[in-house]
Amino acid sequence: MSKYRNFCIIAHIDHGKSTLADRLLEHTGTVNSRNMMKQVLDNMELEQERGITIKLHAIQMKYEAKDGNEYILNLIDTPGHVDFSYEVSRSLAACEGAILVVDATQGVEAQTISNLYLAIDQGLEIIPVVNKIDLQSAMIDEVKDQIIELIGGKREDIISASAKSDIGTEEILEAIVNKIPPAKIAEDKPLRALIFDSVFDIYRGVVVYLRVFEGTLKEGDKIVFYFNGKEFEAEETGILKMERLRTKELASGNVGYLIANIKDVNDSKVGDTIFHKSQPIEHPLPGYKEVKPMVFSGIYPTQSNEFELLRDSLSKLKLNDASLTYVPETSVALGFGFRCGFLGLLHLEIIQERLEREYGMTIITTVPNAEYKVYKTNQEVVLVDNPTDMPEPVEIDYIEEPYISAHIITPSEYIGNIMKLASDRRGVYKTTNYIDSKRVDLHIEFPLAEIIFDFYDKLKSTSRGYASFDYHFIEYRKSDLVKLDILLNGESVDAFSAILHRDNAFSWGKKLCEKLRKLIPRQMFEVAIQAAIGSKVIARETISPLRKNVIAKCYGGDISRKRKLLEKQKEGKKRMKQVGSVEIPQEAFLAALTIER
Repeated sequence: MSKYRNFCIIAHIDHGKSTLADRLLEHTGTVNSRNMMKQVLDNMELEQERGITIKLHAIQMKYEAKDGNEYILNLIDTPGHVDFSYEVSRSLAACEGAILVVDATQGVEAQTISNLYLAIDQGLEIIPVVNKIDLQSAMIDEVKDQIIELIGGKREDIISASAKSDIGTEEILEAIVNKIPPAKIAEDKPLRALIFDSVFDIYRGVVVYLRVFEGTLKEGDKIVFYFNGKEFEAEETGILKMERLRTKELASGNVGYLIANIKDVNDSKVGDTIFHKSQPIEHPLPGYKEVKPMVFSGIYPTQSNEFELLRDSLSKLKLNDASLTYVPETSVALGFGFRCGFLGLLHLEIIQERLEREYGMTIITTVPNAEYKVYKTNQEVVLVDNPTDMPEPVEIDYIEEPYISAHIITPSEYIGNIMKLASDRRGVYKTTNYIDSKRVDLHIEFPLAEIIFDFYDKLKSTSRGYASFDYHFIEYRKSDLVKLDILLNGESVDAFSAILHRDNAFSWGKKLCEKLRKLIPRQMFEVAIQAAIGSKVIARETISPLRKNVIAKCYGGDISRKRKLLEKQKEGKKRMKQVGSVEIPQEAFLAALTIER
C-alpha cells in the first residue's frame, strides 16, 4: 500500500485554513519552532497583512501515525477566494482528500459550499472539521447540524478543533492517514503528470508544481506539455518542504516540483498534462481549460514619464501570475497606459496594491467593466472590453453581456434587504434553500457588470456584515446596453465613458455630472458638463465662470463707460471659450469609481 496521502484544506475566507496548516506543520516537525510564525505558508507581505491566501502553496510532511507506520503527507494550501476557483479546482484534482474547515462562530458560508462542491465533483474524501471551538460565541452543535445537512455522515465523524489553541490537531492527522485513500501507484504506465501551479524564480526560470499520476519523472527526461506542444528537458526534480528539496526523480503518487529551463510562465499553464516525448499519450488528464479574464480596467501612471516603469512593473508581476493580461492603450485624457484583464475584483485590487507597494507606482485605474459581445448589422461579432471600442449605435444589431450564478448565504432577517439589492442590480431570482432555521442560501443570477463595481460592499452593509457571497460564470445573454459618454464643452472625455444598461444610464450620467461639477475648478469661461448616449444629451451641469471685476476702477461717471468695459470683457470671454481647454484634476477621474449606484 502507498504511504502517500495527498490532501488540501478548503474553507471560506478567515475560517482558519492557514492557521490549521501551521499546526499540521508544527506537529509533524516540518517547521521548527524557531522558524515558526503565523501563516507560515503565506509568504507574501500582502497575504500576511490581509490574512488571506492569494497564491497556493504545496508542502510535504512526514507523520508517524499511531499504527507505528510513517506516512508522507502532501498538503496543497489553496486560495479561498472565488476569483481563483479554477486554480482551486486543479489543486483539488491533484488530491485524494480534503479537510473541510468551518468556523464554529460563523457556520457554513458561500465559499465553503462552492469549494465543497468542487471537491465532491473531483470525488474527494471529505474530513469535516469545526474550528475555533474555544471561542465564547462558538455554536458547535448548530454548525455540526449544518455540516450534516450539507454532506450527510455521522455527528461523531466531525472533528472539533481549534487551530489557534492546538486542539484536535492529532485527531485531524489520524483522520488524514485513516480516511483519505492512499495515492494510486502506477509506475509501469507512461508518464502523466498534472500541473497545478507554477512560480517564477529569477535564477532558474519557471518552477512547475505538479502531481505525478502515472509513470516516473526523472532528471534528464525529454518531456512535452500536452496542450501547447512545447518540448523541454527536465533539469531538476524534487519535493517541496519549506524549501525545494532535490530528489532527482518523482514517482507515481507524489507531489513535487520541476525545473526545465522554461522562460515564460505562460508555457506551463495550470491544468496541463506532462508526458515523455518517447512515450506519447492518447488522453491528457481531464479538466484543463484556458483561464479567461472576467474584469477589465485601464491602468495609467499619474506621471506620463513613468509609462516605461509601469510596463516593466506589469511584466514582472506577470512572471508570477499567468492570469494577468495587459495590452498598451492610449487615452486622450490620461495619456499612455495599459488595458488589463483580471480574474475578478479581488485580483484587480491585489495587482493595484502590489504595483503601489512593490514597485512604488502611483496609478489611476478606470471604472472596471466586463467583456461584451457586440453583434453588428453586417453579421460581424466584436468582443468589447473597453467602452471606447464600442461601435456606433447605427452599426449595432444587439449586445450580449456575461451573466453569473451567485449564492448568497445570509441570516433570514436580511432576505428582504438582499432581494431589494438584487432587483436594483437586475438580478434574476432562482431558489431559496434553508440551511437551518436561521440561515438561508439564495440562488440569484446577475449580469457580471452589476456586481464587479461595489456590489460586495453594499451586500455587507445591508446585512451588517453577515452575508457571504460566491459566484461563477454561466453564459452570455442579450441585453439593452448603451455607451454613455461624458462631454466637457462638447468634447468627449474617453476616461469617463462607460457601458451601462439603458435603464441605469440616466441616473449614472446625472450623478457623474454633479460630481464633476464639484471637482473641476472654475475657469474664466463657462464649462458645460454633459452626459450623452450617442448624440442625445441626457444630463447636464454647468460650471459658472470666474469673473474679474473690470468696473472696479469706475467709481463714478456715466453708465455707458461701465457698459463699454463689460461688453469688451464679454467679447474676450467668448473668444476664450472657443480656444479654451478645461483643466481636469486627478480626483475627477477617481470620482467615477466612488459613485453610489
